[in-house]
Amino acid sequence: MNEQVTSTTEAIHSATDTPGPVQLHDPQLHDPAVRGFASDNYSGVHPEILAALASANGGHQVSYGEDVYTARLQEVLEQQFGPGIETFPVFNGTGANVLALQSLLPRWGAVICASTAHINMDENGAPERVGGIKLLQVPTTDGKLTPELIDREAWGWGDEHRAQPLVVSITQTTELGTCYTPDEVRAIATHAHSKGMKLHMDGARLANAAAHLDVPLRAFTRDAGVDILSFGGTKNGLLFGEVVVALNPGAADGLKFLRKMNMQLASKMRFISAQFIALLEDGLWLRSAAHANAMATRLRTAVEGINGVEPTQATQSNGVFAILPEGVADKLRESFAFYDWDAARREVRWMCSFDTTEEDIDAFVTAIKRELA
Repeated sequence: MNEQVTSTTEAIHSATDTPGPVQLHDPQLHDPAVRGFASDNYSGVHPEILAALASANGGHQVSYGEDVYTARLQEVLEQQFGPGIETFPVFNGTGANVLALQSLLPRWGAVICASTAHINMDENGAPERVGGIKLLQVPTTDGKLTPELIDREAWGWGDEHRAQPLVVSITQTTELGTCYTPDEVRAIATHAHSKGMKLHMDGARLANAAAHLDVPLRAFTRDAGVDILSFGGTKNGLLFGEVVVALNPGAADGLKFLRKMNMQLASKMRFISAQFIALLEDGLWLRSAAHANAMATRLRTAVEGINGVEPTQATQSNGVFAILPEGVADKLRESFAFYDWDAARREVRWMCSFDTTEEDIDAFVTAIKRELA
């Protein structure tokens, strides 16, 4: 049994007070030395998060969110966003987005979003099919909406033939790795509210935005006028889990009931909450995100000097987007995993994680140079 499994065994033994040695089958079926740049979801779980899970595992706690960990998480999130918020831990990002949007809308409501938005491109129609929500998508070159872009779909109120635009949804950081400033978010919120619409933020990479902007989380969320937030943890070192944060509880309705209806109510919720407590209480969220961002910056700086690599977006979080010559991406993928972003124009996406190392970056850059030599 390797050292990592041994230490995990000791942690579980300590946390559960199980008499005698804990026998764990070593299920490792992959080579942990293999690294890639496909997604921050490819990374494992941060060791501090695993330790928090083991610690929370002892004894019995009340189910369905009535446990002490979920109560503590409410306090921890209030430290980040201020008092008066309502928090709802859920299993995953798609579930968080659908739940949050449903709580803002009547059955006839619609959501304005960027055409590149995760809710539009990567949730298999869940907002429409599960949430019953019409999406009004707006093309954007950098993944960011503006008041002017929003107005392309912000019309038709009172027309019974048109789904009513009642919510704007933005992603922070965007699916293209770009980041809204607090002023940009505030301008969108002010514009949306002036037209009777509410503002949802998909914060799957919210921590990366805070690290890039070097401001507190609430500076570009609650203080900027966001009504409800999908706060991501999985992409920042958690095993699983996100939190829907009603920053303006008066704007959302029925979250308690919708979470159950949407199959997002965890019976053993303490294991979601314990992870977020460990992530947030001692600044792990920011350290991990800042490291992932720094690795992406290192990669971006290195490839900018390589003839044949054409970056396509600003690197403002933990992702680098670039166009490669014909055939190069497939050759690189023989050793490093990553995805095409727009195969038609040979654009690829390279993502860094909390556990990406400088050696990982340097090895990848060396491979790119070799293929382009």
